[in-house]
Amino acid sequence: MKITLLGTGDAVGTPRIGCDCPQCTHAKSTGATRLRTSLLIENEGKHLLIDSSPDLRQQILRIGSPHIDAVIWTHGHYDHFIGFGEFYRVQNIPPVFAAAPVLNYCVDYFRFLNFDKIVIEPYMPFNIFGIKVTLFVVRHPPAFTCGILFETKESRVGFTSDTNIDIPQESLDLLGDLDLLLLDAIVPSSIRIAKHMNYLDACSLAAQLAPADFRCVHMSHMMPWDLPHTGKDGDTFEFP
Repeated sequence: MKITLLGTGDAVGTPRIGCDCPQCTHAKSTGATRLRTSLLIENEGKHLLIDSSPDLRQQILRIGSPHIDAVIWTHGHYDHFIGFGEFYRVQNIPPVFAAAPVLNYCVDYFRFLNFDKIVIEPYMPFNIFGIKVTLFVVRHPPAFTCGILFETKESRVGFTSDTNIDIPQESLDLLGDLDLLLLDAIVPSSIRIAKHMNYLDACSLAAQLAPADFRCVHMSHMMPWDLPHTGKDGDTFEFP
């Protein structure tokens, strides 16, 4: 199983339009980016896209234009699903898997596309492309939001998606013994945002769950580029 961070940014991305803060200045001078957060999971020759961000076209081109075989949506915020329209006239529209509240909200935006819509019940594992996938509920008020656990025979990877630190215990119980944990961390430790984790929250949760490794994603332009355990666009992780 191979995981690629297609984007590691928040809803507006970095560099932020019209911003000259140190992080955005660095991005514009070096070409570094934090595109809107999404993941690509590769296994058994298939490609599973986790969230279809507004930057999807750029993200897919950057990694060599693989055919996307299926999509999972974590929640109905535009920066996590609205890029799905980029599949129009590019490839066969992939099927989408999501919890019922997410599908019910998102699919109305794509009436011009014909695609399969598969409802997934949180905490009920399903298998796709040789991966056992389990959606679990997190706290991202007011949107119903799920994180995702990916398992093969040899590896376990967790992705919190957007959430605050108040993750239900039933979800936390799934996230032990991870090889990699990908965590929402939108702002530095000195700032509090009710529906997201800050950097301290993310690092504290990682310390509690004790994965073999972790990376922060869904980061705003306020997050310094050199903080430990912050993911970068294009980072890849390979597991047996």
